[in-house]
Amino acid sequence: MKKTKVDHYTDKEALEFHSHKKPGKIEISSSKNMTTKRDLALAYSPGVAAPVRAISDDPNAVYDYTSKGNLVAVISNGSAILGMGNLGALASKPVMEGKAVLFKRFADIDSIDLELDSSDVNEIINSIKNFSPSFGGINLEDIAAPDCFIIEEKLKEILDIPVFHDDQHGTAIITTAALINALDISKKSIKKVKIVINGAGASAMACANLFKKTGVPKNNITMVDRKGVIYQGRENLNQWKSGHATETSCRTLEDAINNADVFLGLSAKGALSKEMVKKMAKNPIIFACANPDPEIKPEEIEEVRDDAIVATGRSDYPNQVNNLIGFPYIFRGALDVRSKTINEEMKIAAAHAIANLAKEDVPDEVVAAMGGERPQYGKDYIIPSTFDPRLISVIPAAVAKAAIDTGVARIKIENFENYKEQLKQRLDPTVTIMQGINSYIRKKTKKVVFADGEDENMLKAAIAFKNSKLGVPILVGKEEKIKEQIKSIGYNENFDIEIVNSKDTSKREKYAKYLFKKLQREQGMLERDCDRLIRNDRVIWASCMVASGDADAMVTGNTRRYSSSLEKIIKVVDPRPGEIMFGLNLIVNRGKTIFLCDTSVIEYPDANQLANMAISAARVVRLFGFDPKVAFLSHSTFGQPITDRTKRISDAVKILKKRNVDFKFDGEMQPDVALEELYKELYPFSEIVGNSNVLVMPSQHSAAISYKMIKSMSRAKVIGPLLIGLGLPIEIAPLRSSTSEIINLASIAAYSADVIEYKKN
Repeated sequence: MKKTKVDHYTDKEALEFHSHKKPGKIEISSSKNMTTKRDLALAYSPGVAAPVRAISDDPNAVYDYTSKGNLVAVISNGSAILGMGNLGALASKPVMEGKAVLFKRFADIDSIDLELDSSDVNEIINSIKNFSPSFGGINLEDIAAPDCFIIEEKLKEILDIPVFHDDQHGTAIITTAALINALDISKKSIKKVKIVINGAGASAMACANLFKKTGVPKNNITMVDRKGVIYQGRENLNQWKSGHATETSCRTLEDAINNADVFLGLSAKGALSKEMVKKMAKNPIIFACANPDPEIKPEEIEEVRDDAIVATGRSDYPNQVNNLIGFPYIFRGALDVRSKTINEEMKIAAAHAIANLAKEDVPDEVVAAMGGERPQYGKDYIIPSTFDPRLISVIPAAVAKAAIDTGVARIKIENFENYKEQLKQRLDPTVTIMQGINSYIRKKTKKVVFADGEDENMLKAAIAFKNSKLGVPILVGKEEKIKEQIKSIGYNENFDIEIVNSKDTSKREKYAKYLFKKLQREQGMLERDCDRLIRNDRVIWASCMVASGDADAMVTGNTRRYSSSLEKIIKVVDPRPGEIMFGLNLIVNRGKTIFLCDTSVIEYPDANQLANMAISAARVVRLFGFDPKVAFLSHSTFGQPITDRTKRISDAVKILKKRNVDFKFDGEMQPDVALEELYKELYPFSEIVGNSNVLVMPSQHSAAISYKMIKSMSRAKVIGPLLIGLGLPIEIAPLRSSTSEIINLASIAAYSADVIEYKKN
């Protein structure tokens, strides 16, 4: 079983991440414009009185006029934080904020974290009961057993909104899905299978309960706690443990594991030995889910069994049992039908939906999102990846249907296919795009030069690039200064990362000769001039590294203007033969993805340049997994009004028509015509109107102004500008780029190095 290293970070980096810009990980933003006096009057006094009266007359109207229907409270008292124990309510806040972030990222659910400073069960119940009208659902988290059982059971009795303790039921749902498929692969019957559960906490009991609901006979499950097997007649069992007591002569885990079909570990490192594994039945199923270290390592199982199906709670082994596959989507489905609860039928529906998804043929877009690898249903693929984009449409639909079928839904979904399409639009495409690219380059191990190695953000990006196993970073700069910076970030100054500069005389000589050969005729430069450039300019040096094959790709910028970096790069690297160089930005806002060009290179392109730009942009857009629909933008739309400045744009469209290109395009048109569907009926002859995703701007001025205004004044996410048409994979980070933005550009450069055919020197 293949194992990869886990990404690692220093405590200082983690603390800086949580404190950067705004402390914490969440914020509240308005969903309505608040720019005019009228807006304020509508939002508050006197306009707010209208929805107040409407809700007073009909309480269900609260879903129409407030955020309640998409708002979940994430609640903890900090009595069982991760694997660290009872650290109190305040210490649990970073975890609960993280949970809220996951709700938003994976299911577009808004969340508010609430940390209750109490260990009194009744006090917690009453607190949640009293503020519950504000929320569409309650997610309980990191509350110790047995309090978590009491709190959840009571809240489910008194509230008419979903209450879900993820530590219990999230784990149970994912584990049940994995069990369904593992039994199918190993040809075992759910009615006959013998299961041993090591651990008797909240998650273990929830797993046992859901296993039984799914078809496993009660007496076929043996549960083991710290004192041994939970058997009928054992003294001092609480009401929850006694419900899982069975008639058995087994008293220890070693006794119970003999000839067992399934082992589920929700306990501690090292609880299961290789000798115990040997005693299990043919084709054993072993879920070793203790975190951070499993009950037994998969490689230890392989030493004694070659027929086992293995899952863990870790991302560095196949078959990760991860609650993230469950809770966001379960709540999504429950909220969308305004369910009164999350019942057992809804949990089972979620488990089967997850299990069935792993059995399906993986479509090309999912392969792209997973980094180019096509997983196949089998021993190493029994549950989908956490980043499978199909989860958002499959699980909520199954949960919603189960809620409707069992009568706990307040509203019905008439067309589930339309509902699934709506669900797909909720995800942030930039995240999916970069995850796919990063997964791909992890398998290729490209060397990427970070030219401005002394810059703090560039250095942090290089370190993160290395730690995330995205490739091999190389820093250009003074070794002493970089090591000081590394130490200040929180790493040992001897952190394993390559640093290069002009002190390397052999490389310096090689690069000077390369540059002299290129520039002696182009610019009349002497060899000593080239040597001086090599010695004194990091961008020139780094570009020569890529041109000479000492590195695969490069990222620079952040410390100087874009044009300044580009000027240096093109001394070393020519454009790709037959292509035009330009800047392309990827912009995502409110679920819509567009590509904008030219944002950085050609000041005032002519018709031919605009046409060539469209062709190259379409090629790149396809590499990102999109079907290009190109709109040539102008202040006019289809000749109205006609001016001298619009002619070259309409001429570009005519040029493309003659070239018989394989993508849709049209123009000239204004940006709202290109992007908003309401214009379709005005211009029915155009397939581009209302659904364009590649916008070719009339000049660099308008392109750069547009993307920077979008980035500065909206919540849009921007990647780029990407340097298209250069002869080698080199990207330039704009001034003051964040560490994440630099990492994205480095990843794209590494990706380009593998998927684009470049001429090698």
